[in-house]
Amino acid sequence: MATVRAECPGCGDVELQVQDLVVRECLDDDVPGAYRFRCPVCEQTVSRDASARIVDLLVFAGAGHEWWCRPAELAERPTGPALTLDDLLDLHVLLAGDGWFDDLVALVSRTTPE
Repeated sequence: MATVRAECPGCGDVELQVQDLVVRECLDDDVPGAYRFRCPVCEQTVSRDASARIVDLLVFAGAGHEWWCRPAELAERPTGPALTLDDLLDLHVLLAGDGWFDDLVALVSRTTPE
């Protein structure tokens, strides 16, 4: 069983078993990847970028491996007018009220074409 040393931002260097790490690679770009682990000291989940060499070594040694894709919404181009500071302030005032959800539903209902 391989032991891996990784760095937790709060605890410093920690030792892990290779099966405690998960390598993540995005199918949408050429970025080598990253790995994540739960720190055995503070129990926080830590994510670190990794070079292609480190990704290959971890996967070969038996680390978990996940492939992921960016959400399709990132490729969408919004239509309509841009959000202004006045729009943001209006939303802030709306959310400050107790009945903000009902007010928001009514506002959207008035502006949505049928």
